[in-house]
Amino acid sequence: MRRVSIFGATGSIGQNTLDLIARAPDAYRVVALSGGGNIDQLARDAISHRAEIAVTAYEDRLPDLKSALAGTGVEAAAGEAALIEAASRPADWVMSAIVGAAGIAPGFAALEQGATLALANKESLVAAGQLLLATAASHGARILPVDSEHSAVFQALVGEDIAEVERVIITASGGGLRHWPIEKLAHATPEDAGAHPNWDMGQRITIDSASMFNKALELIETREYFGISPAQIETIIHPQSLIHALVGFRDGALMAHLGPPDMRHAIGYALYWPKRQDLPVARLDLAQIAQLQFEAPDLARFPALRLARDVMEMRGGAGAAFNAAKEVALDAFLAREIGFMDMAAVVEETLAALSKELTLSNPLETLADVLAMNHLARVRARSVISVQIKKT
Repeated sequence: MRRVSIFGATGSIGQNTLDLIARAPDAYRVVALSGGGNIDQLARDAISHRAEIAVTAYEDRLPDLKSALAGTGVEAAAGEAALIEAASRPADWVMSAIVGAAGIAPGFAALEQGATLALANKESLVAAGQLLLATAASHGARILPVDSEHSAVFQALVGEDIAEVERVIITASGGGLRHWPIEKLAHATPEDAGAHPNWDMGQRITIDSASMFNKALELIETREYFGISPAQIETIIHPQSLIHALVGFRDGALMAHLGPPDMRHAIGYALYWPKRQDLPVARLDLAQIAQLQFEAPDLARFPALRLARDVMEMRGGAGAAFNAAKEVALDAFLAREIGFMDMAAVVEETLAALSKELTLSNPLETLADVLAMNHLARVRARSVISVQIKKT
């Protein structure tokens, strides 16, 4: 029986992971589940899967969680320290699906006890890629990608030599605002940006998809996880979201990974790796699809992609600063303090303001260094936003 923990259990990735585990309940023992403010869902899942512990990220919600779990035998805990303690509990396979920088430290804790880390938390590789991979290696742990794009690349490389790879192409849906006139984007609201045509995701990830910050993070992830140069990494808009990534080889061959827009495919591949198992996902009917659509991304519309190129070249603390500034900018957009296109400007100005610190932080040597850069970039980003607000 495999011991599994799921961090970010109440989100879409976590719920899809629990769906797969529920189909073979005798094969898994759930150690820990974590969530945010959806206490009812977290408690229901912890009880139905007989988890050892359930953790909410919000300390003020601990009384609610304790009440919901009273008499069930499931331990309740809350806060950052509790998340890390839960991630440190022995497990064979850990899903890292907490959104944002909050998911970085639990992932490190899981690796340090030798677990296989199924990584859906983009920020871990973006902010601490070199350190994360070194931590896995030093503890005999393994990291398996769960982002659909990186899972696709990972699968295309089975049996291949990475030295033979000429390029990796990461596909993007283009988000819900792809057809908006560029002059209208400045006036897009959180509601406008929060609707995705293909995927059922949380609000933050959906808005990141519309701004292409989500794809910018994935480009940086590709650099860190697969160890290829930025010049070898491309992105293309593929609005149908059926091809998740392509790998091109030195002989001109191009291998594409196709599948329905269903995260259970990438989750299942990581869960059952190195074998494949039956998955409850739709099978593509190519005759019905008939055509696949592609278009080049417009960097004026999606400046996040240009900024990702800068970060890939800088490395060191640039990834942590980029992600932190992006999260603060998104918070400000959701609070209607800044506009949709202002988010990229906040990130760019924050990176410029931290140029000296980023030079001195190459490479980041410890998790404390990563978290310190994360904090510093958040402070600088808030300063940039304050100036922007005063100008309006």
